[in-house]
Amino acid sequence: MCQIPFDNCPVAKPLPLFHKYYQPGDLIIGGIISHIYISSDVITFKEHLHQETNDELIVLTQNYQHILALAFAVEEINENPLMDLNVTLGFNIYNSRFSTTWTYLASLELLSTQGKLIPNYKCDAQYVPVVVIGGPSSDINFTTILCSYKIPMLIYGYSSVVNNHIEGMSFQPIFPNEALQYKAILHLLKYFSWTWIGIISLNEENAERFVQNVVPMFSQSEICVEFIEIFPRMRFSNDFDKVMAEGAETYIAVMRSTATAVVLHGEFETIMVLRMLIHYSEFADISVKTKIWIMTAEMDFTSASFQRAWDFDFMHGAISLAIHSKQPQGFQRFLQRRNPASHKEDGFIRDFWQQAFNCLLSDSEGDETVEGACTGEEKLEALPVSVFEMSMTGHSYSIYNAVFAVAHALKTMPSSTFNQRAMMGRGRWKPVDQELYQTRPLSVCNKGCHSGYTRMKKEGKPFCCYDCVPCPEGKISNQRDMDKCSQCPEDRYPNKDRDLCIPKYITYLSYNEPLGMTLVMMALFFSVITALVLGIFLKHRDTPLIKANNQTLTYTLLVSLLLSFLGACLFIGQPNKVTCLLRQTVFGIIFSVAVSCVLAKTIIVVLAFMATQPGSRMRNWVGKRLAASIVLSCSFIQTSICAVWLTTSPPFPDLDMHSKIEENILKCNEGSVEMFYSVLGYMGFLATVSFVVAFLARKLPDSFNEVKFITFSMLLFCSVWLSFIPTYLSTKGKDMVAVEVFSILASSGGLLGCIFSPKCYIIMLRPELNKREQLISRKNYRINSS
Repeated sequence: MCQIPFDNCPVAKPLPLFHKYYQPGDLIIGGIISHIYISSDVITFKEHLHQETNDELIVLTQNYQHILALAFAVEEINENPLMDLNVTLGFNIYNSRFSTTWTYLASLELLSTQGKLIPNYKCDAQYVPVVVIGGPSSDINFTTILCSYKIPMLIYGYSSVVNNHIEGMSFQPIFPNEALQYKAILHLLKYFSWTWIGIISLNEENAERFVQNVVPMFSQSEICVEFIEIFPRMRFSNDFDKVMAEGAETYIAVMRSTATAVVLHGEFETIMVLRMLIHYSEFADISVKTKIWIMTAEMDFTSASFQRAWDFDFMHGAISLAIHSKQPQGFQRFLQRRNPASHKEDGFIRDFWQQAFNCLLSDSEGDETVEGACTGEEKLEALPVSVFEMSMTGHSYSIYNAVFAVAHALKTMPSSTFNQRAMMGRGRWKPVDQELYQTRPLSVCNKGCHSGYTRMKKEGKPFCCYDCVPCPEGKISNQRDMDKCSQCPEDRYPNKDRDLCIPKYITYLSYNEPLGMTLVMMALFFSVITALVLGIFLKHRDTPLIKANNQTLTYTLLVSLLLSFLGACLFIGQPNKVTCLLRQTVFGIIFSVAVSCVLAKTIIVVLAFMATQPGSRMRNWVGKRLAASIVLSCSFIQTSICAVWLTTSPPFPDLDMHSKIEENILKCNEGSVEMFYSVLGYMGFLATVSFVVAFLARKLPDSFNEVKFITFSMLLFCSVWLSFIPTYLSTKGKDMVAVEVFSILASSGGLLGCIFSPKCYIIMLRPELNKREQLISRKNYRINSS
């Protein structure tokens, strides 16, 4: 056992906090206010801390109003009979020195006995606050300290705590929403059409978050950022030269920039630092340009006393977002009564008074021999606005409101209810001296699993130790600590938290959605074009071009293409028994007729050329009977396949509940997948034969190059349906239907365009080529060439 030498640990004299303001009361409100900036040297721990903390004070006189706003609010509540708290409020205020390090020390002082830095040690009266009001210097570790003692916190400035939402942390910002400020700045920039700006921020964690939030937002609104500069922050007095050198470089970069509007982000002391840089830059060769400073709400026009005589013209025309404020009745009278002689318990007023009025307070009463001593007749209302404001500022009003919020919470607590299933049941609060609540202590290996999770045993650990893992896809758990997740019904799917099954919605390729509407419009467009082509051919049926291309096959092909375009509409809309029976069979038969016509036209061209050879017997085969036989026989085979399909296993409407998690897909079940691919296979066989025959006969003499056009059309046709199969198999739901409809329209459109567009061109635009003499001359020329 080792014994700690308490005599060598001067716990009664901790590191001194000279600036504090305590007023006793039944319930204490803690305050950690940023008022006096103390620049100290780096602590080396080579000497006693008391000797290493001889610091230089820089009082931001405007911020003294923050302390007075808290004191005034407490006094007003205690004197107001309407509040009826049955307790007296007090306060205990410390200076944060604008530093997180000293904020930690102040928080520990709040939790300690007066004069001894021993948190939670009660050797006499202990003044632990019921709530703490803190400023921008509050960070996540400071809040953690207070939460360990179940002390909530109100924050009256932007702090890293606000953006770190950790379970169990009790804090509430009492400041305008940061995101709304970003939008306000953006609206301001857009209103004035300032699209070329700069950004300056103080070197801190909030600066990085500010830049990360506003730069993308500005970019989306086409506002460009020329520069992003970070002002250095002085932590210790021996960093002054380094900070000023870095700050001067930053200021030079800003002045040399071409952006006129500059967004300035920072805290209370930012204006003080900026004024120092501008003031000292006057001694350097820096050309000062006029800038429009756009400042965020957390900044304040505070300055140190030594800056009182400095030029403030650079801020003329600056735009600052304001914090909502009112003027409480009696606040100015409260300020007018303020005097160091009558408020000796105020540890802030002495340094404030000396720097605000530029005088010295004597150490003892009646001693006025000090040169430049304060007379005691000084009045706060006599100070210029740049030093101290008599009207309540936005930050002070936030603190004032925070105190009243605490008072109203204390007043309504006895009649308030609490409902938090994970912690305790519903109950009514009562004062602690009337009833004692006891909480059952917990002793578990780990916390229980919430809904949406299931327990999984840890390897090498007892059964009571487990991990919580999310439920797998398609399953939920709606209770705590479930050993397994339950499967949702087929017509439902899990929500985002996987603790509830919600109904799936039914989908199909509808006429009303953009995709279905587009496909219908395409089908109608191609149908109209096909009808126009058919009309042109009927009108010019007596011309040599039409007569030379087998009119019966041409009309049959055009009618089948027209029906294929219209038949594509059967695939769109809510599936029913009739459409499911018709759409695949109609599609298969019509396409077989169309491809058969193309095959017949190609064979007739080949036979016609062979019949021109001397002594050829092929003349007996050339004629309308052969074309009709080819079309009827090929179409009959496809019709027979479809008849067998409809007889044995016809298609029917079906609801697909498994392809997509959140959808029930209303579709046509093909009944027999083998028969469906048999229809496609036979159609592919006809197309391949047509392509091969047309390709082999492409160089045969033909008056209007029809065989070449047939070759191109069948090449396009085969390409479409070869790409259709993998695409069809890789899609789900209504996308499968859309792929098939598009393939029908693309392949039919390819046949229509490749075969008939050249003929329409000659008929409508080059009628001089549509003559018998031209036909004979072109034919003889090709025979001689071959």
